[in-house]
Amino acid sequence: MKGTESETDLNERENTGKAAGRERPGRSGKPATAREAALRVLERVEREGAYSGLELNRVLTEAGLKPQDAALATELVYGTIQRLGTIDDVLAARVKGWPRKIEPWVRCLLRMSYYQLRWLDRVPAHAVTDEAVRLAKKRGHAGIAGLVNGVLRGILREGVVPPPPAGLDAAESIALEHSHPRWLVARFIAAYGEAAAEAICAANNEPPRASVRVNPLRADRDELLAAMAAEGIDAAPSRLAPAGIVASRAGSLAATPWYRDGLFTVQDESSMLVAAVAAPPPGGRALDCCAAPGGKTTHLAELMEGRGEVIANDIHPHKEELIARQAERLGLTNVRTTVGDAAELAGKFPAGSMDVVLLDAPCSGFGVIRRKPEIKWNKTEADIAALSELQRSLLEKASGLVRPGGVLVYSTCTIAPEENEETVRHFLAANPDFSLSGDWPETIVAALRGAEVLPEPFEGMVQLLPQTFGSDGFFIARMRRREA
Repeated sequence: MKGTESETDLNERENTGKAAGRERPGRSGKPATAREAALRVLERVEREGAYSGLELNRVLTEAGLKPQDAALATELVYGTIQRLGTIDDVLAARVKGWPRKIEPWVRCLLRMSYYQLRWLDRVPAHAVTDEAVRLAKKRGHAGIAGLVNGVLRGILREGVVPPPPAGLDAAESIALEHSHPRWLVARFIAAYGEAAAEAICAANNEPPRASVRVNPLRADRDELLAAMAAEGIDAAPSRLAPAGIVASRAGSLAATPWYRDGLFTVQDESSMLVAAVAAPPPGGRALDCCAAPGGKTTHLAELMEGRGEVIANDIHPHKEELIARQAERLGLTNVRTTVGDAAELAGKFPAGSMDVVLLDAPCSGFGVIRRKPEIKWNKTEADIAALSELQRSLLEKASGLVRPGGVLVYSTCTIAPEENEETVRHFLAANPDFSLSGDWPETIVAALRGAEVLPEPFEGMVQLLPQTFGSDGFFIARMRRREA
């Protein structure tokens, strides 16, 4: 289909706006509407590579929108980034030079508007178009407003959902339908099969669920569930995590008195399994090598009944205080923080001095795409290879701190086999004094077996995919060091 705007015409319109002295694109003042807030976030992500979640929190705090408007802005930001590939495929057929030759804020406005037309049925099409034109006039000039109006009305006239191109292979078809890079879909297909790959991509575009981990030192899960129900919150026990609660229509659980008083930690259900699988002994000594923001650290400390010592290490100095604040809020006095490269921890602590060592390793993050949708557009296959090398090195170095008979847990929030099972197999082949341990809490084993995701025979490692429980994609391996 022929583009609706030539590259030359668009540049002329931009220059006309400059010559007339009109505001280009203004970013001063706080956003007045949900769509203005969403546009500001999307532009920062586009221009500067800002993290969508952090930038969204910053803009919403600044804007002070009503809850329903904040919810719409959130949906627009995440939905637009999640569906970016499909959106750009449609707009490339209508705007010449798309996307590289189009101003970043205009790109973001058109993308956000098309997302609403296609995926937000509750928003009338005329309202989407009118608001987009209003924002274009406010941010740019009449020429840009004309471009936006023409593109959106053309889409409505010709059909919001165009027919798929003929001759697509499986990876291309899934990539276009569920808006993922083709190379990533091809990897999912190779690892898990075509049906599972499509389910992964579909799950990645669903909103993340709210979940919390109950602090057993201060609360009982059943009592907290009853208190939530009394406040009109739809909450239920996690099917996966023994200490977990899943909630809907709950707003920000981190803004509740329950959170303030240390009754729970906001954490994904899959992530809750890691410390539970480590099963640190009360009164023992545990090390969390890459600890920020402290969710697994504090879980270890809770499972140790506030006794013994949990050492929380992170490479970033500014995150040390974050971990310490979490421990204080939860009433945990057995957490000690330290700052440094996880690769150098062997120089800080004696060899074989830890009952439990937890390495939640830096990874590609392909298991948390629904929470951080920009990951699928920013990562490359080269990143996976580089991270796999780093993970193998960190695992090798961390293992020396495990005492004979102690436990080593390796986890990631990705679903790339090279970073997960292959990393563990490589480590075990080089370290025969370690072996996989299937000694996991029975409640977790039963939940995994019930979902038919537990390998048989179960050796002690599991790959969770995002569609299985509606939780993050996570890999967890439990290993034990041979007694001396």
